[in-house]
Formats: sequence, C-alpha cells, structure tokens
Amino acid sequence: MTTTIRAQFVDPKDDCVVALTDLSAGETVSASGKSFTLRDAIPAKHKFTARDFQSGERVTMYGVTVGVVNCALPTGSLLTTSNLAHATDGFTGKQGDRAWTPPATDQWESHSWQGYHRADGKVGTANHWLVIPLVFCENRNLAILRESMVRELGYGKASGYQIFAAKLAALYRQGAPADEIAALQLEAAQAEAESRVFTNVDGVKFLEHGLGCGGTRQDAEALCGLLAGYINHPNVAGATILSLGCQNAQVQLLEDQIRLRSPHFSKPLETFEQQKCSSEKAMISDAMRAIFSGMAEANKARRQPAAISDLTIGVECGGSDGFSGISANPVIGSVSDLVVALGGSIILSEFPELCGVEQSLADRCVNAEIAERFVYLMRTYNQRAEAVGSGFHANPSPGNIADGLITDAIKSAGAARKGGTSPVHSVLDYPEAVTSKGLTLLCSPGNDVESTTAMAGAGANLMLFSTGLGTPTGNPIVPTIKLATNTDLATRLADIIDFDAGPIIRGERSVADLGHDLLDMCLRTANGDFVPAAVRLGQDDFLPWKRGVSL
Repeated sequence: MTTTIRAQFVDPKDDCVVALTDLSAGETVSASGKSFTLRDAIPAKHKFTARDFQSGERVTMYGVTVGVVNCALPTGSLLTTSNLAHATDGFTGKQGDRAWTPPATDQWESHSWQGYHRADGKVGTANHWLVIPLVFCENRNLAILRESMVRELGYGKASGYQIFAAKLAALYRQGAPADEIAALQLEAAQAEAESRVFTNVDGVKFLEHGLGCGGTRQDAEALCGLLAGYINHPNVAGATILSLGCQNAQVQLLEDQIRLRSPHFSKPLETFEQQKCSSEKAMISDAMRAIFSGMAEANKARRQPAAISDLTIGVECGGSDGFSGISANPVIGSVSDLVVALGGSIILSEFPELCGVEQSLADRCVNAEIAERFVYLMRTYNQRAEAVGSGFHANPSPGNIADGLITDAIKSAGAARKGGTSPVHSVLDYPEAVTSKGLTLLCSPGNDVESTTAMAGAGANLMLFSTGLGTPTGNPIVPTIKLATNTDLATRLADIIDFDAGPIIRGERSVADLGHDLLDMCLRTANGDFVPAAVRLGQDDFLPWKRGVSL
C-alpha cells in the first residue's frame, strides 16, 4: 500500500515545508521523518514554518533565503504575504567552483532527430518563411498580406469559433428569437484546411509588433537585433521585410545586425520600402510575389539526420504555482542537464526570476569574467526597476501569490531549477545570440512572451515551458512544449498542455524518469512527429522587449 506524501522539504537546509495537499489546522503531518502539528490550515502549494521564528529572522527554502518574517511565528504557521517579506542573500562575483557530475547519457548516445540543415551549420526543427515589418506603420500592410495568403497557401482553416459566429449571424438574419440564438452551442468541428501548396514549409509567419519608431535609437537597435535573430534562425528559410522608409529602425540597421550574427548570411531576403513604391497596390503585389517565390525555394528543403548536440532549448515558466519548483521545473532541469551532457545548448532567461540564487549561478560560471557580467546585468536591471519605484520583489503576479509563490525569492529559487545544475558557459544581454554550447543565461524580463520572444531570437530551436495555472503561450517559429506542474491542470486544460509532471507530486514517478520521457518528446517534436498544442492552436506570440522596466 502506497502512503500518500502530504508535505515535503525541498532542501535539507530548509526551515519551511511545502503542503502537497490541503492540510487542516490542528492535524499532525510528517516531512523527512519530522512531525509537525499545524496551527493554521495550509492550502496545497503553500508553506508552513518548520520551527519557531522570531520577528526579523530569515526563512530558508531551496537552501537559500527566501524572505524575512515580520512577527513571531510558531512551528506549523502558514506563511503569507502578511507575515513574510521578500529578502535574499547578498551576492558578488565568482567565489568558488561548483563541481558538476553529468547525468548518465548512454541510452541517448545513438539517438538523433530529423532537421533542416542550414548553410551556417545550424539545424532547424521547423521550416518557416517570415514576413516582418520594420515599423508599426506597416502593420496594416502586414495584415493584408496575412489575410490574403495564409488560407490560400493551405496554412489556415475556418475554426469552430468562426463557424459558430456564422451560425449566430445566420439565425439573426432569419429573425430567430433571442432565446434560440442564446441556446446555440459551440461545436468543436473545423472546416477542412486546404492542402498546403508548399508541403515542406511549416508556415508563413507574420511578426506584427508596435515598435520601430519613436522611443530611443537604442530601442530601434534592439528591435533590429531581435529581428535579425529571427531571420538568422535555423527554423527560418528566408524573410520578406516591409519598411516605411523614415523610421528609426532603418533597413541598413537591420542588415548590419544580420551580418553581426552571420557574416556569410545567404538566406533569401527581400525588402519593400513603401515610400519608394509607386503605390500601396504595387508594393503589396510585389511582396506577395516575393513571398511566393521565396517559399517555393524553401520548399526544396528536406529533413536530414541531426544530433542531440544540434538542439538549443529555451526553458521558460509562466503562470507558475507552488508546485512549479518541485515538479515541472526540475523535470525541465533534468532535460537541461542531459542535453548539455550530450553537447547541446540550453538558454535560461527571466532575470527577475533568478533573484536570490545569483551567488549559486555566479559560482557555476566557468570563469570570473562571465560571472561578473551576470552580476552586472542583474544589479543594473534591478536598479532600473527600483528607480521607478519597483524592483525584482514586485515580480510575482496575483495568481503566483494565490498559489503559493508569496515572494520573488521563492518564485526565483524554483524557476532557476529549469536550468539544471551544469556550468554556465555564457551570459548574454538582450538581444544577443547564443554562440557557445552548454548553459547560457540570457537577460530578459520575467514576462512570458517577452522572454520566449527573446530566447527564440537568441537561437532556441525548441522551447520547454512549465505552467501551474495554465497559459497558452507559444512562438511563431519555435515549437513550444507545455508542461503542467499538476495533473488537475493537465486534465482541465488538456487543449493547451502537452506533458504532465503531476506524478512527481503524488510520489509515483521520479524527476529523472520524467526527464527521460520529456527528452523523448523533445526529439519527437524536433522531428516534426509530435506537434505541441501551442503549434496546433497557432499560438504565435511575439512581443519584443522595449528595453525599459518589465518584470
């Protein structure tokens, strides 16, 4: 008979305990061989004190400081935003080395996947054509191209929602009574999609955004750097650029950023500048012809064998809960270590969600220079937030707090586990691109879409995204696998979830076992054999970071 584990310590050094199920005031529960009588009801995912605290004492979780209590708290007390304030340990540059024992990889050494090999040696998990505006003034023209081409090329179909709207409109026109219209039910059926014109092109993607002019010249440079990362991405065959002509984000600036990332860039790239065209009609029709001919060329590509070392995986968490750091994020971290051990690359971003674990990450850096860059970027980012009356402490959202992440330090210590335990080989500022193997830290906001947008621009050809509350986030060009931290979420929102890490909470599976399952799903996704929910739903989230304060 299996005994249900109801509470657990995350780290032997901790002095608070996580509730794995709802616990009642007055009951006695055990964790790591110790018994605790609860003074308060402890909702699942929340924490209770494992010792008596005096006001001003620090609370430890994940082996690091995650807050300071502002009143005396007896053992078994619920930790809340009322009695625990965000606090972290100090940090400097590299203070020592962290030994790393790579995981066993014997069973993966012979595994490969089928990808699109590009001229620069990178390998794509998909094959897309991009249409990109350099400035928001071109978004209407972008919309015209999208509306004119997507369905005609076989990438779109009438959804159940569109069919539902058509039925509602038809009933209204027929004079149906209001109660009949109100009773109409949405059906899941969709219209059949037309067959793809270009069978080897996964899609034509339109990167709409609201930047490119106004702001600072640095904003334009950052935007062009990000767009250059997408154009140079191994999941992209080529691109069509729409420019107005007078904006800050000039074509030359984009071309300079492309050459910075790829001195021998050779992909098809055509630019249309509206202020130099005879008419909108001429520009749109010329762009359509260019897109069509570019996709015809991209259609010649075929998948060929690639190694696990050709994977660059971005790791993300969003809509996090109190289970994120003990189920889904460690599973992602297990994959991170396996991929690094096999010669691949991992990108860990979201710097506001690394607050409190800086010293550990600095000590994992392979040299002092890399550690110093990480420390500089973390401090500068937080100082900019504090200058406008905020700071990393303000990162947790109301949803995070309600589900147990009551300080940014608690959230961060759990979020950092996505990066596994391997050495840090590089630290990048936004929107720089990955150029080395191993684990990379990328400066980005904690905002889900700004972060995933940045990781794709840095070269991630696959993304792993954990969620405890549920979020549909995806990316236009990078397949994004969504992990649920708990089985209830995986069941309720099965339409947006790909992988259930809930068995860890129930004690049924180990992190390592599920890590192997997840790596297998990664390879099937990279092959094109498994299509993640975000891709099926067309969840093409793209949000460039305007280098201000975003947590």
